[in-house]
Amino acid sequence: MSYQQERLIAELAVQRASLLTQKVFFEKAKGTVSKDDKSPVTIGDFGAQALIIQAIRKNFPNDEIVAEEEASSLREDKALSSEIWRLVKDIKLEDEESNNLLGGQLPSEEAMLDIIDQGKSAGGAQGRIWALDPIDGTKGFLRGGQYAVCLGLIVDGDVQVGAIGCPNLPVDDSVTISSQTGAQQTSDAGKGVLFSAVKGTGATSRPLSNGTLAASKPISMRPVPDLSQAVFCEGVEAGHSAQGDNAAVAELLGITKPSVRLDSQAKYCSIARGAGDIYLRLPVKKDYQEKIWDHAAGDLIVREAGGQVTDIYGNRLDFSKGRTLAANKGVVAAPKAIQDQVINAVKTVLKL
Repeated sequence: MSYQQERLIAELAVQRASLLTQKVFFEKAKGTVSKDDKSPVTIGDFGAQALIIQAIRKNFPNDEIVAEEEASSLREDKALSSEIWRLVKDIKLEDEESNNLLGGQLPSEEAMLDIIDQGKSAGGAQGRIWALDPIDGTKGFLRGGQYAVCLGLIVDGDVQVGAIGCPNLPVDDSVTISSQTGAQQTSDAGKGVLFSAVKGTGATSRPLSNGTLAASKPISMRPVPDLSQAVFCEGVEAGHSAQGDNAAVAELLGITKPSVRLDSQAKYCSIARGAGDIYLRLPVKKDYQEKIWDHAAGDLIVREAGGQVTDIYGNRLDFSKGRTLAANKGVVAAPKAIQDQVINAVKTVLKL
């Protein structure tokens, strides 16, 4: 299969959802509620999930969906549900054909809640399963930093299509990430990128737009002839990645620059286009299992851009085990030529 239709729908759906998140991003009040695990979720998360699941249901009605959010809290909070409905019903692309392809406007507030709840698949090793994170990096979204809208299609346990919208990354692929990339964002021109990949065909970036898809160009990881000059990135939240261990790995590799801390799969996208080189997400807790929606699209985009993505033991990420990466611990992403060196440093630091 070529998966070109799946890629088109994924890109358009992520683009439309990114428009919604941008609208919420610069609001002071983002309608935040807390989930059972105390992580925050905003009206942007719920709205983006509704729009993307609607697009999947319209085009691929028999596919399963593993998504981060569910609507039980909204059914108990009528005011918040109505606020999300007002937001969702007004979001559309300026191109009518693209809008129709995505299913047009949702019919009602109740239908919106039902659609949000259609992301409860258990995942697994068989069939077509979409992994959706409507706002990856919600804390970054709330803080005014980086976040991403992420969608991947997993077929029989293997990621075949990935699309990620990064509204706050610079359009220019050549801009190396720095501490400013993860800092408070402003509504400057020249920001907003849509990354995508289909297995076996390479990865691309294009500017996010309000209508049809903008022209794309291929992206690739940059060569790293001198490891000491490599740029490595990690998560902002210390609870997500062992920052002390990350720093020890960098030191062992001879990397002298401090890490660049970014929220979300913007890290995968940044190294895929050569704006950085290495992404480390080393385990904080022994029993923590990564969620598939946090990695599916980014994993494919990096691999199609000439990189490798593995766990701390050097094993490929296994998306066939359900809603989590139960067979893996941690994430290490780097260009193929230096992946073994990075893995060896990780094993040394973690005493594996």
